[in-house]
Amino acid sequence: MINFIGTYDCKADAKGRVMLPVALKNQMSPVLTDGFVLKRSVFQPCLELYPMAEWNVLMERMNKKNRFKKKNNDFIRRFSAGVKVVEIDTTGRLLIPKNLISIAGIGKEVVLSSAINIVEIWDKESYEKVLEETAEDFADLAEEVMGEDGDELS
Repeated sequence: MINFIGTYDCKADAKGRVMLPVALKNQMSPVLTDGFVLKRSVFQPCLELYPMAEWNVLMERMNKKNRFKKKNNDFIRRFSAGVKVVEIDTTGRLLIPKNLISIAGIGKEVVLSSAINIVEIWDKESYEKVLEETAEDFADLAEEVMGEDGDELS
């Protein structure tokens, strides 16, 4: 499993190409040749870039869902809507398909934000707005998610 680190401000050109910062490209080097999957986020107005190996692990989990349950089929259909296989070209650029740019409201100013094993791709204004909206609640959220008794942090 790969763990990405960092948040990077970037620019998208008119064709939707984003030049990856060298620091992020270096982190991606072990998985660059395998390709990536780009999809809309379930919870936020952003895109998620999955290294192919991470995507395959997620698909194995989803493939175990009983397809004779309507809610499972509905979820899988919605989850996979607009999913694209993408590559980072030899110059370090990621081409974001037009339909996904539109879905995420991505303009010229872009933020690439690590989210453990994936990279979130945000319109910069949307990213800053979400950070601001969740700032007050973050301490409570951190305590709820990470502060359970019996959990040990290394």
